[in-house]
Amino acid sequence: MSDYMPEEVILKILNRLPVRSLLRFRSVCKSWNILISHPSFISAHLQSSLTRPPNNTSFLLLGCSKKYRVRCFLHYDNAGFGRFKRLKFPNFDLPADYRVVGSCNGLLCLQLSYYGEDYFNLVLWNPSIQKYIYLPHLSVSEDDDLNVGFGFDSRNNDYKVLVVGVDKGGSWIQPYLFSLNGNCSKRVTAIPPNYDFGPDGSLPFVSGAVHWLGYQKRNAGEFNHAILGFHLSSEEFLVINLPECLTGFRPLGLSIMKYGVSSIALSIDPGRGGMHELWVMKEYGVVESWTKVLALDGFRPGACIPRVLGFRKNGEVLLQVGKVKMASLDLNSQQTGDSLYLNSQQIELHGVDVGANLPFLYSYAESLVLLDKADDVSRDSDYYHHIYSSDSDELSGGESDVNLAADSSDSDELSGGESNVNLARDSSGSDELSGGESDVNLPSDSSGSDESSGGESDLA
Repeated sequence: MSDYMPEEVILKILNRLPVRSLLRFRSVCKSWNILISHPSFISAHLQSSLTRPPNNTSFLLLGCSKKYRVRCFLHYDNAGFGRFKRLKFPNFDLPADYRVVGSCNGLLCLQLSYYGEDYFNLVLWNPSIQKYIYLPHLSVSEDDDLNVGFGFDSRNNDYKVLVVGVDKGGSWIQPYLFSLNGNCSKRVTAIPPNYDFGPDGSLPFVSGAVHWLGYQKRNAGEFNHAILGFHLSSEEFLVINLPECLTGFRPLGLSIMKYGVSSIALSIDPGRGGMHELWVMKEYGVVESWTKVLALDGFRPGACIPRVLGFRKNGEVLLQVGKVKMASLDLNSQQTGDSLYLNSQQIELHGVDVGANLPFLYSYAESLVLLDKADDVSRDSDYYHHIYSSDSDELSGGESDVNLAADSSDSDELSGGESNVNLARDSSGSDELSGGESDVNLPSDSSGSDESSGGESDLA
């Protein structure tokens, strides 16, 4: 029997391991460090994770403790929603005015705005590997109405951030698209649809496009609502019409969110005394597939209307009930406003003080994305972006003054050690991996066991 384990077997084993294990295994030897950090392996591992059954579906919860310290928790979507773990938050200066733009393939995009400054920062952060990078500063006017969207361009294997908006005069500002792989930005030449922004600033990423709410003014007090989108691969704008009964509706709260893997949902809060509705588009882009799945009324005077947060893997909907509670509701049950508090599953949030505002809550999948990137892309490129710059796409210099020092106060040490696995090439083997292919070659490591220089585990 051979003493060597075939290369394709090693690849298949590593491809199925969780992120935390892979970070530790980078310390086994130089060859494994090179393999695990290679872009092809990172992509193959992500594909494998996304195509496996959703047994480890989780939600990322980002908010403040009672002492106003930012905390990040990963809540697993199990029956009781009680399994969770704390993730270390990066050691950068987080301003009071921040928000999560979106979550995609294990990456979070944060928008950081600073009081008295005419710019904001965009940060891409992978909590699973404790790595983050800054995108260029974006210079803005306080009168601008801007929306920021984040997602993945599958055609070019690139993560992109879209900035769209209107100025104080109501005119569209030239949209800009930031590319992680290109480490650059460019103006979008496509013409946006003739819609103004709706009341919700979120831009969920679904089916290759970021989406936001828009409306057209028709007559006095009359509006035509629609969902607008921008496809990150084709770089084209699109319009998705709402159900006919909602096109002229002007509620106090109208928001869109991701539904399932590849479609969208629309939450409608008409205000006090009205009916709260939830619509889902069963088939993305098909207007006729809009279906009303929830209608809640009968709330007592002064009762807090629930807010829809997202969907669980079992089909239940997550709701914010009041200021300090979350609930999980089966859409097949018939509920009224009063019975909602009695019949839904109450969920406890760990380590985060809900207070007046619910923390950011996003579906999340752990990944190795960013592991192959430089620690600080923004300082390497050193440029500053002004939204009213000249027609040239070249950007002038500027530097972030945010301290990017790693937070090692409670980091997990990576254990070293020697590997008894011989990585000699087995020419008869196949490089095919389930859920993705890898073109990584495993170089022989003649030095034995070399301790890896990179990677901290963020898992408490």
